[in-house]
Amino acid sequence: MDINIRNAQEIVDQWIKENGVRYFNELTNMVLLTEEVGELARIVARTYGEQSFKSSDKEINLADEMADILFVLMCLANQTGVDLTEAFQKNIQKKTNRDSERHKNNEKLN
Repeated sequence: MDINIRNAQEIVDQWIKENGVRYFNELTNMVLLTEEVGELARIVARTYGEQSFKSSDKEINLADEMADILFVLMCLANQTGVDLTEAFQKNIQKKTNRDSERHKNNEKLN
């Protein structure tokens, strides 16, 4: 099953209505998003950085942590009226206009 961003936002909204009772308020979801990003950071630090895994880290899952971030981000988008498909398209265009030549001319990247 292919899911695009707009479909995913609808799936999250349906899940909240059927299983979550209601959305947490925006501040709570922002804190949850920060917590999920921290969990991803811990995995990346231990997998690609110099930190070692603890015994409590045995069940970690990089993909699952990324999906948790997407879920909470989509909750925030839904409750604040942000269409992430439209926002992403505009953001890519902004980055293209601003950075396409800058990165090509960056000696550190060549």
